[in-house]
Amino acid sequence: MDTKSNTNSTKKARTGAIIVSVSDGGGNGGAVTNAELSLYATDIKDCKMFDCIKWQANEEELKDTRRTDSEGYATFPNLDPGMYVICYGHYPEIDPTCVPVQSGCIKDVCLQPVIGASIDLTYLTKDCKLLTCPQPQVGDLVQLTIPIQNTNKNLLWDKVSVKVPRGFRQEEGQPNPFTYIKRITQSGRQELLVSIGLPKLSSRSADSESDFAVVFAKQDVHWDDETPLPVSGNINVSMTRAETSFTPDIAFWTGIRNSTEALSFNNYLRFMDVIFYGGDRNKVSPLFEQNRFTEKEKRYNGEKGLLSRRFLPFTDTDAYRVVKAATEAFVMVNCGNLLPGSDSVQQKSKVSSGCGDLQPFDNSLNGDNAYLDRRDLPAPPNGDLLCNSFNRDYLGKEKILPYLAVIRQKLPDIPIKLEDFGVTDDLKSGQIADNCFGILQEKLANPCMLELIWSYWHEEGMLVQSMNAISRRFQNMRAPNAHDPLANLEMNPLRPLNNLMWGYIQDEQHRLTVGRRNGEYTHLYGLQLEGKAVQNLRPADTRSKFLEGFHHLLRLCTVFYKQDDNTTVKADAFPVLNALKEVHLILSEGAHNQFGDLPSTARIEMLMQQWFLARPEFREFLPTRIMVAYPEPWMDRVDALKKLQGWTDTSVLHFRNLGMFGEQLLLSIRWDNWSDEYEPVKALNWARYHRPHAQGYIHAYRAATGVDLSADPTVNTRVDSTLPSLLLQKRLATQQRAS
Repeated sequence: MDTKSNTNSTKKARTGAIIVSVSDGGGNGGAVTNAELSLYATDIKDCKMFDCIKWQANEEELKDTRRTDSEGYATFPNLDPGMYVICYGHYPEIDPTCVPVQSGCIKDVCLQPVIGASIDLTYLTKDCKLLTCPQPQVGDLVQLTIPIQNTNKNLLWDKVSVKVPRGFRQEEGQPNPFTYIKRITQSGRQELLVSIGLPKLSSRSADSESDFAVVFAKQDVHWDDETPLPVSGNINVSMTRAETSFTPDIAFWTGIRNSTEALSFNNYLRFMDVIFYGGDRNKVSPLFEQNRFTEKEKRYNGEKGLLSRRFLPFTDTDAYRVVKAATEAFVMVNCGNLLPGSDSVQQKSKVSSGCGDLQPFDNSLNGDNAYLDRRDLPAPPNGDLLCNSFNRDYLGKEKILPYLAVIRQKLPDIPIKLEDFGVTDDLKSGQIADNCFGILQEKLANPCMLELIWSYWHEEGMLVQSMNAISRRFQNMRAPNAHDPLANLEMNPLRPLNNLMWGYIQDEQHRLTVGRRNGEYTHLYGLQLEGKAVQNLRPADTRSKFLEGFHHLLRLCTVFYKQDDNTTVKADAFPVLNALKEVHLILSEGAHNQFGDLPSTARIEMLMQQWFLARPEFREFLPTRIMVAYPEPWMDRVDALKKLQGWTDTSVLHFRNLGMFGEQLLLSIRWDNWSDEYEPVKALNWARYHRPHAQGYIHAYRAATGVDLSADPTVNTRVDSTLPSLLLQKRLATQQRAS
């Protein structure tokens, strides 16, 4: 047996852990979230000798600092046996706690600061008289008081942050500053939820919102309808859609929507413009020349800057290399890592672009409530963030998507790799690293929100073929037609595009082939390209049922929207739920092999191709239609080239919409946990939230292929599941016969 493996196993067995729970010692005893806990090592031999009054925190003895999660828990793992002191870092102040840790044991510690979070309600009539006996009803006033200031006098009350339900306003002139009032406008049973933010002990000024520890107080109420009064004359009646309840998935879908918008070409174009046109060259040059390695990598690779490192086996392609590196950085930062506050996301946010630090997209729901209102969906209560749609894993350390939590439970015997391989001293000395086996924490906690269907529809829109035609002409290769429509395309060496094209062509060996992409289209979605380059495809695995299942889902959505628009009925979302579960199962079966890397590589390459075509030089080379308002500047160049080559006359705009809407739909289906869902509320929210995407996809599919997925939605017939490539080939043949 390997001696080192024995040593490592023994070392792991000797460590222990501390799980700390923080709850309100008064009031309703609710969990205290986001509370800062500091762990100190102490040299005392027995906690009975510990004097919490005389003990002083020593920064040299500080072992770790963590914050409690949404359930009030924080875990300190991998601790050597000994005595430790846990300090609670917020008001109200409580004494430090001494905790002994033994080998291989987990110690549970419960901290209960006395906050006294609770809700007192007083009701007033319409004329502000105290309401005692009768049940409150619509039109009465409800006075909400939070009596926490009477519970603990040492708290900084001027710094406490209190958030009350919508509609309550602070009432002036009350002895308790936390007194709010509201007129009752809605009857029935409701839940009043109040959040109380507690400042840090070390605070000398107002804390930022992320620094507060939060405890919630809630109370269920029931308000009656207002006593009806007899009326006469004409009465106007209006009806609205059936109400629905909030589910955490709404926040997750908003994160996906923000992620795809962050990866849009217009956002990418602005990013590239800052680097090449609007950036400060005094900032770009040093970053281009300075070392980008970590301290360990410096010892292994030496002091090398980006300028002196050659990623490709040739020279004189610095401009193209910068384009490629910048595109990779753009996709890496904006690919939709959804969990805010995690170390990996914070690390990715520090990736330099050469013109300042790149920041990943804002995944909070601020600014998205208007979109939810238009969809008749409820906003998250009290500003819940996206992380509320994540579950805590079995160690209580990482938050992962519910779907990935189910996958993690299938592999309980495989450890989590907390670090990558990296460049370590062990590797330099030829020793075997300890972390060569396990599940990648980065992949489990922060999946990248990309779908290959985006690349498929852009390829069907002739984006890649257009760039290939230009590349062949740049190399003086005649088109197969009798008359080459690009014979007069000449790029003079004085323009930047000339050298960029040189680097692009020289990098051909490092790009994905059409066969690689076509094989993955088949593996993920059962979709195929048509043409000589891919006519001998023999896939080992294909999703033959995906197209039928996805189109069936879109048809059921059309039926649902028709019912949902009728305010006299309550739309049935069960068929949509069953269709979502079917498509989710099919998609999950294809999430293997190239699933992790090929979509991001294809996205990087196609974004670069779009950027090349959007260059102003192509306006001179290709006869574009200036008066057509394309949403992205590369589109008119592709349509112009399709016209010259005699390809399909369907605008590339429809293919771009298919890729954009299809990606958002499939991401919300793939990464959500639909398999164990049996209530229709979640499916109803999904259909309403994604209505623009579903109907946009249906329209674009009809414009591109001629097949209307919403036709006769009430007829119980099979949807059209013919491969889009065959439909496009048939339409092209019809177009050529008519010309």
